[in-house]
Amino acid sequence: MLVLSRKPLESIVIGGAGSMGHEFTVTVLEIRAGKVKLGFDADPSVSVQRSEVWAQVHTGELPGSRTEHSGVLAVR
Repeated sequence: MLVLSRKPLESIVIGGAGSMGHEFTVTVLEIRAGKVKLGFDADPSVSVQRSEVWAQVHTGELPGSRTEHSGVLAVR
């Protein structure tokens, strides 16, 4: 995992090498009360989702559904 420090309004560009365009840019918009607000600028063909939404889409589970995993009840 790459760990970078950024200040408000500073960005990170992800993807692309050499003359290729970048995939997307992440910009720190605000840091307040222990929370960081990020902005994502990406081509419409690039999917940008929160990790919990991505997991739900890829497992087919809906928010608030209850599923059984290895004998342990998981509530989402």
